[in-house]
Amino acid sequence: MISALNRLVDFVEAHLTEDFDVNGLARTVGTTEYHLRRMFSSLAGMPLSEYVRRRRMTVAAADVVRGEDDLLSIAVRHGYGSTEAFGRAFRAVHGTGPGDVRRDGGPLRTQPQLRFRLTVEGSIPMDTRIVDRPAFRLVGHAARVPLIHHGINPYIQQHITGLPQEAHLRLKTLSNTEPGGLLQVSDDVDPDGTEGSELTYLHGVAVSRDTATPCR
Repeated sequence: MISALNRLVDFVEAHLTEDFDVNGLARTVGTTEYHLRRMFSSLAGMPLSEYVRRRRMTVAAADVVRGEDDLLSIAVRHGYGSTEAFGRAFRAVHGTGPGDVRRDGGPLRTQPQLRFRLTVEGSIPMDTRIVDRPAFRLVGHAARVPLIHHGINPYIQQHITGLPQEAHLRLKTLSNTEPGGLLQVSDDVDPDGTEGSELTYLHGVAVSRDTATPCR
């Protein structure tokens, strides 16, 4: 799959100024377009469409700065029918318009060409055990948050930091069974793991089944 993703990146780079057939490429590497896009999104931390948009605007910015062609010619070359549509797409990536960049030289936000490599982790063994636990309850503070494939989920982080300090202390006092301590629990996760789909995140503790005190 790493090889297939790198072929996809090379394919995108060779067709930045035109439409391209991801489905056809997926078939040549023995997979489906859905699976190829899903793996790209999972490992790159962004959808393929977003990566293509950033790469196109990175190359377009170089054309704008070079100043050899008028803005309409550059817009058409990169698949836009007007300078207005091109300007909106350009500003969405770079935060400023192409005219301003041509005049001032920046600021610009570039997207480097991706390259996927295989990194093996987990070579250090871990002592684990599987045990049967009697039924217990989870109590805490729950929120619906988007699924983020890469890095720290800022929505979960915001949910936790938004709780008052006394809420954390109260949760700790409610914990009266294993697993002990504050728990981070995810539920209702999309089986396909689609980027941006919602899940339920609970910041809470485990309590015995007969515990009557709710966490408010």
